[in-house]
Amino acid sequence: MNSTTRLLLIRHAEVEARYQHVFGGTIDMDISPRGHEQAAALAKFLERKPFDALYASPMKRVQQTLAPLLRNGAPAPVILPNLHEVDFGVWTGHGYEAVREKFGVSAFTWLDQLEHGTIANAENVVTYRARINGCLQEILTAHTGQTVAVFCHGGVIRMLLSLLLHLPLPKTDAFQIDYASVSEVSIGPDRTRIELLNFAPWRDLNSNL
Repeated sequence: MNSTTRLLLIRHAEVEARYQHVFGGTIDMDISPRGHEQAAALAKFLERKPFDALYASPMKRVQQTLAPLLRNGAPAPVILPNLHEVDFGVWTGHGYEAVREKFGVSAFTWLDQLEHGTIANAENVVTYRARINGCLQEILTAHTGQTVAVFCHGGVIRMLLSLLLHLPLPKTDAFQIDYASVSEVSIGPDRTRIELLNFAPWRDLNSNL
């Protein structure tokens, strides 16, 4: 019996222009026209990479990214409300330069800021970790030895990697997580490994997009 579980961690596609390079967090935004093209390329790639189950965040940008795949006969998704993106508190809706100007810190340190609770009104990192870990344990318990696709958000993928690899959340800054990208993690009885990181079919398979 196969005891290795594989998770395909998939970030949503590019968001509408006004929210690009912005701490969107809990804003329920749409994806952009280019994002729809990325989602189509992602669906085409995933058709050749079979999986047993599909979980997704309820947020619009994730559901819109998922739509092309569902039209092609993918398993019905299980929507997990707790897979939504982290709440960035007072940073929500601000771009990187605006964060520096308004709050006096580098937005590039956002993972450290979350970890240390220095963003006013942001989701507490202990609560955030527990929320995402609850989703992770639900998936792993239900799908031992299977391959599962998880459609979610950049911040959520970082927390999932933090949990799976036993890394402090700020250490996941070393991983690039692009729009409509796939990262694959294998979880076996003896070790957990990243087998694919930040593979974006729209970029890596189609240079015209």
